[in-house]
Amino acid sequence: MRFKRLTTLAREAPDHWRDWVLAGLTPLLLLDLFVVAPMGAAHVVNVRPFSVALLTLLSIGLLFLSRSILPVICIVAAIGLNVVAFVLHMRGGSAAIDISLEGLGRLLIGAVIIWVVGRAVISPGRVTYHRVIGAVLLYLAIGLLFVGLYTLNDVIHPGSFNGMAATDELPLPSDFIYFSFTILTTVGFGDVVPVHPIARSLSNIEAIIGQLYPATLLAYLISLDVASRR
Repeated sequence: MRFKRLTTLAREAPDHWRDWVLAGLTPLLLLDLFVVAPMGAAHVVNVRPFSVALLTLLSIGLLFLSRSILPVICIVAAIGLNVVAFVLHMRGGSAAIDISLEGLGRLLIGAVIIWVVGRAVISPGRVTYHRVIGAVLLYLAIGLLFVGLYTLNDVIHPGSFNGMAATDELPLPSDFIYFSFTILTTVGFGDVVPVHPIARSLSNIEAIIGQLYPATLLAYLISLDVASRR
């Protein structure tokens, strides 16, 4: 009953609410990627409960932003995958299944954010501060999407990377996040090297997106703003 009320509230919410939600989702993802995951890698906290809490808040935000229940169903599925992965990890189950579920969950989250936030960012209308923050969120979601792809690739093809491996350990999410964003930003420190053909292909695709995304989106947003002022 409460969920139905939340859905109705999201559909009837004023547009300016969605602007604030668009801006508010960005720090949530930043917190997950660059605070919670590194703290887990440093064995400060168990990252999975925090990730589930952040994903729950993220799903509520996406509900308001999209006015649709489908993205929330996808996020809930991602939360379920993470919970199952956590249970398997605690019970000492198959590491490959545990890691695959976690990687699939991150892949699903990244895809949903790209779908929902991308529509909000590129939709016609005036370019606001909140839309610019949404473009940053979209950029982060691309990196998260490739985190899931790299994780699944290394599970299917062990040894796809020199300097990093998909193992059932706390540093795992942080390792793949680190690699994904060094590729997306085309920094390329060289401490982790893709050696499997699929891993190399994914790295090339992410590097191309990282080069083209800022310039292309900036030009598009400028054209939207000019059109709206006319």
